[in-house]
Amino acid sequence: MPRPIYLDYNGTTPHDPEVIEAMRPFLETEFGNPSSSHWYGIAPKRAVEKARSQVAGFLNCSPGEIVFTSGGTESNNYAIKGIARSIAAKGEDKGNHIITSVIEHPAVLEVCHYLEKYGFKTTYLPVDSEGVINISDLKNALSPETILISIMHANNETGAIQPISEIAEIAKKHNIITHTDAAQSLGKIPADVKELGVDLLSVAGHKIYAPKGIGALYIRDSIIPEKFCQGAGQEMGKRAGTENVLEIVGLGKACEIASRDLEEKMNVMKSLRDRLHDGLIRKDCKIRLNGHPVKRLPNTLSLSFKGLEANRILEEMGLEVAASAGAACHADTVEISHVLEAMEVPVEWAKGTIRFSVGRMTTVDEIDKAIEVVAGAVKRL
Repeated sequence: MPRPIYLDYNGTTPHDPEVIEAMRPFLETEFGNPSSSHWYGIAPKRAVEKARSQVAGFLNCSPGEIVFTSGGTESNNYAIKGIARSIAAKGEDKGNHIITSVIEHPAVLEVCHYLEKYGFKTTYLPVDSEGVINISDLKNALSPETILISIMHANNETGAIQPISEIAEIAKKHNIITHTDAAQSLGKIPADVKELGVDLLSVAGHKIYAPKGIGALYIRDSIIPEKFCQGAGQEMGKRAGTENVLEIVGLGKACEIASRDLEEKMNVMKSLRDRLHDGLIRKDCKIRLNGHPVKRLPNTLSLSFKGLEANRILEEMGLEVAASAGAACHADTVEISHVLEAMEVPVEWAKGTIRFSVGRMTTVDEIDKAIEVVAGAVKRL
């Protein structure tokens, strides 16, 4: 049987062939420990530092500001817990207030809930009907106790892009540290840390055609979060544990590839995304677009089908199209995503939400076939 058309690139991405080739020597021959002082450690050590430079070049920072992690979740944990604990260690007068948003990934929301058990306070900013936070809400939430603002660069469900540079500018005026989870935005829109103005930025490798289980955290050189874990002195003493050389190499290569012709890739993804959207409109499907109509990722399309259930739509598409549901429908309940709830999407629309996300491997022919499959499934239901 042919494999389904893959339209879930926000969920994960396939390995780029160049990434696989870059990793191959570290699967086959270069097995040494980069911390070793003998011959076998030389190539792995150089490979790790090359990858660090590749990630730094992608984000426009210095290599010394990049720490490799196990992925986006660890990077978010390191950033938020690290800042909270380092400030707490300096004394209670430094503050204990964190600002985030209601639409963050669980890797941010759950960290904030965890810190609340230890006396930290969190403000969860609302979003408008297009899934974007309001700067006035942020300003109103600020207090002398605020130590950290953590807002995602772009939402994983709707693709809505948040005003990170404006947030960072406000934070800087109040001597507040800013962090952004950029797992979904990297490789889709520019993420220059100097232009964004953030102090910390999280990277997830498997969202940019690198392997799963590898990520990075940008830490501005003037920021010193508490260590994520204790041990030996790897990663400039910031993250203990023998380096995952194989996947670090893959992440570095993926960042190098993502840097190439980013604007052209953005235009291609947007064209494919809009072709899918327009095609479903022409098929007379009753759909609602979730997220900002313009300020969203060029590859992301969150659509609600009125009166239908997301799981049933996916089942009806069978093995022809792979996408993600925005609501889990059970026998007597409907679990709508926290993002759609925050946007106050009416339940008759929200329960029938599907997220389609295209990627670098998506073709026009696949989009055209997907239009027929999705429209056919919706009309049968």
